[in-house]
Amino acid sequence: MTKQTAVVICPGRGTYNKEELGYLSRYHSDKKAMLDVIDRYRQAQGQPSVTELDAMPAYKLPVHTAGENASALIYACARGDFAAIDRDKYDIVAVTGNSMGWYIALAMADALDEQGAIELINTMGSMMSGGVIGGQMIYPISDDNWHEDSAQKVQIMQWMEEANQLPGCEVYPSIWLGGYLVLGGNEAGLKAIEQRLPRLQDRYPMRLYNHAAFHTPLLASVSQKAFEQLPARLFKRPQLPLIDGEGRIWQPHSTDTAALHRYTLDTQVVAPYDYSKAIEVAIKEFAPDKLIILGPGATLGGATAQVLIKHQWHNLQNKQDFIQQQQQEPLLLAMGLEGQRQLATK
Repeated sequence: MTKQTAVVICPGRGTYNKEELGYLSRYHSDKKAMLDVIDRYRQAQGQPSVTELDAMPAYKLPVHTAGENASALIYACARGDFAAIDRDKYDIVAVTGNSMGWYIALAMADALDEQGAIELINTMGSMMSGGVIGGQMIYPISDDNWHEDSAQKVQIMQWMEEANQLPGCEVYPSIWLGGYLVLGGNEAGLKAIEQRLPRLQDRYPMRLYNHAAFHTPLLASVSQKAFEQLPARLFKRPQLPLIDGEGRIWQPHSTDTAALHRYTLDTQVVAPYDYSKAIEVAIKEFAPDKLIILGPGATLGGATAQVLIKHQWHNLQNKQDFIQQQQQEPLLLAMGLEGQRQLATK
């Protein structure tokens, strides 16, 4: 059997939801050694283990979405999924991720060992345990066919500029997420932009619960704290090419680990994360047969598909093309969806 090539995509915050409760016991009860590393670290910090959180009888929004819990839970699920990919079927040629998924990507590419990975992910996830800095909201920048609306993008940037002229208002692009823009800002800034954005589909603009203003200048103090707590020695050269949130490729043989440490704790924390660019680079530079999105959840599927349509990958022109392609010969395998998971695993 000829192996197919795959770029692996690591999920960000907000992917372990009510439906994902029990994900670790459902899929990864055979990975005790991996989970033990995570659980021991968390117990030493006086935090509940991921195994406990995953086994709770009911999903509790304030508990499961709190940064210090969500980050470690999502990492544990994603790490388990990465290990479950069938390597006889797929040759993994690169790894990328969305937002917090960058930290997971570092772990999957072996730029951090297991201990270093949970230390980075748990430390960054726990930065807001004393109180969340600012917030995030999401807004569509594409139409019903999943075509990007460039005029809409320009208009939103103008509204953002207007909002930032108002006293005490700060709002910035946080994540370019396919056909969506995630905005990050302080409460005054988010309210000001909210008043300008037309209400769409009865859902948008949508605030993201328990999310801070990640990837904006508002997190400068977090970046500073991260440098104090997470030394450059945690980082090593990756074993797989890594695509970051600026579309840069960190190659196994040429990565400067000091620069990787700096990007991770500085640029990536305070500047916009361009997930769309990362996916563009993945398909153009690595030409994979498949893109595999690690679980938990499958919320990145739509945003990723919108990037594929924008670049007409495999001649995809619109949402309908993508849906048909997925039914016939899927290009995108989201491991959080049972049917697609079976195609990615043994």
